[in-house]
Amino acid sequence: MSDYFDNWTVQVRKGLLDLCILSVLAEREQYGYELVRHLVALPGLGITEGTLYPLLSRLRLQGLVSTRLEESPEGPARKYYALTAEGRTVLDLMIDYMDRVNQDAALLRKKGTAV
Repeated sequence: MSDYFDNWTVQVRKGLLDLCILSVLAEREQYGYELVRHLVALPGLGITEGTLYPLLSRLRLQGLVSTRLEESPEGPARKYYALTAEGRTVLDLMIDYMDRVNQDAALLRKKGTAV
C-alpha cells in the first residue's frame, strides 16, 4: 500500500471512532473493556485501549457520554459508560450525515464509471 493510502485510512478511522463508540453505547451502557472488545472485533477500525480511553474522556467532557463506577466481584471497580440524551442526538446527526456522504460518494463513483 502507498503511504498516501495508509495516511488516508488513518484519517478515516479517526473520523469514525466517535461514531462507532456512540453506536455501541446506544445499545446499552458498557464498561471500558467491553467497548474495547466490541470495537477490536472490527478489523478495519484498528482501535486499542490506549486509543479508546482518551476518546471516552473527551466524549464525557463534551457531555455525550456519562460515567458511573460500580464495584466488581472480580477485581477493581468498573467504570461504566452510557450515552447521554445529547449523545443520542449527536449520534443520530452523525448517522444521517454518514448516510448522505455514502450516498453522494456512491453517486460519484457511478457517474465516474459511466463516463
